[in-house]
Parts: sequence; C-alpha cells; structure tokens
Amino acid sequence: MRFDLITIFPEFFAGPLDHGILRRARETSLVDVQIQDLRVFTKDRHRSVDDRPFGGGEGMVLKPEPLFEAAEALLGRGLGSAEQPAVDDPKTAIVLMSAAGTLFRQETARRYAHLDRIVLLCGRYEGVDERVAEHLATEEISVGDYVLSGGELPAMLVIDAVTRLLPGALGNEASSQNESFSAVHDMQARGGGGALRETSGQASPAPTGSRPPMEESTALLDFPHYTRPADFRGWKVPDVLIGGNHAEVANWRRAAALEKTQRNRPDLLLR
Repeated sequence: MRFDLITIFPEFFAGPLDHGILRRARETSLVDVQIQDLRVFTKDRHRSVDDRPFGGGEGMVLKPEPLFEAAEALLGRGLGSAEQPAVDDPKTAIVLMSAAGTLFRQETARRYAHLDRIVLLCGRYEGVDERVAEHLATEEISVGDYVLSGGELPAMLVIDAVTRLLPGALGNEASSQNESFSAVHDMQARGGGGALRETSGQASPAPTGSRPPMEESTALLDFPHYTRPADFRGWKVPDVLIGGNHAEVANWRRAAALEKTQRNRPDLLLR
C-alpha cells in the first residue's frame, strides 16, 4: 500500500516513520510512504499556501489551488472541475484530516486496509477551503473531539492504524484480531477537549465574528471556510460570504455548521 502525505511541514514525519511496525513495514516494502511539500505547488515568490477567509473571521485558510495541484501531480490525473467532475478510483482514497470530519474508528481503518493508495491532506491554520472537502477529498476524517495544530499528527495515526492491519505487518497475525475495537460492533473511543465550538455554560464563547450564539448545550462542527479565488474551477464561493452583510454571513455559517454536523457527526446532535 502507498501513503502520500501532503503537508507544509514535511520534516514533521522524520521521526514517527522510523520506528517499530511502520519502520519494518517500510523496510519490507509492505508500505510505501511518500511526503509532498505543499509549498512546491505555490506560484508566488512568498510560496503562500493560505489566505484570509471570505466573510471575515479569525485566522487564515489553506487555499484550494496548491492542494488540488499537489494531489493531481501525485496521482497523475486531473481531479475535476464544476464542468467536468472527476471520476473516483475505488482503490484510492483522498482523505482530508479535519476536526470537522467523520470520526475515525477501527472500522474505518479496516476499510482503508483494502485500498491500494491513500492520499492524506494535512490541514493547518483555521482550516481548509471547503471546495477541497467537497470536490477533492473523497472523505473528511477527524481523530477525535479536540483541536490539534494541524493534520500531520492525525495523518500519522491513520497510517499506523491501517498499516498494522495489513497482512505481514505484525509478527503474530492474531494480534490484530484479539485487541480493542476488533469486534464487529466497534467500541467508540473519544478524546476530550475543544474540537467543537460549544455553547453550554461551561464552554468558552466562540470568537467574535465566527458564529452567532446557539441554543444552550449545543455543539456543532465548525462552519465551512472559503478563501481566494472566489471562482475555482467553476466552484464558486457562496454569494452570501462576499455580499458584506454580516448578519446574513452569521446566519449562513450557523446553518452550514448544522448541515455539516448532521452529515458528518449526527451523534453530536443526539447528545
């Protein structure tokens, strides 16, 4: 199996890949791990990979162009536009590591272990342009209900969990069958902390301009982010984010956060 890591910090992976099961799996060619510096696919002299979000708000957002072009260069094929959507390869997954994604579980790792290739997109800053999640990534994955500084560490968790399920990775093949989460109905492990913007009495309020107050004890995933260009391959930024009406932006963001939570983490709405 091949793993491709797209990141702005390629040196991050120098240590985790050189120990234990992952090291042995690489040495025996059971897995091939390639690391791609995202900044190679920038076009300005500052090698900028991010920009300010449309609609205002804190932080910076990773732009879609470098991520699309990096993935296309690795896969050797175009990945579509609004006029000509890409056809997915059933043996390849393009996975965006995101706190707003579907929860990564052992059943996810087992499914990934049957693929030939996984491209892992490591997000940074406030997030990634939503068109990456919608039109480039085949899946958006979270490793738990907490926020990390970037997608590199979660990507390593995915690689480790998947690699140890590959035949030949472990010294004793029964080891992966007689451990936590090996049952048909997986146990559900959850991290702690603040992956979500909570509005209960115990939680800190969201930063000004990021989301209007919600009902007490409601927790939603973060709203989608968009940055320049406003029209990328025919996928346009929602008009409301460009119109300058802050109240409409706030309402749209809350509705979009609710929709994304319903799609990726409906369990949060049932708590």
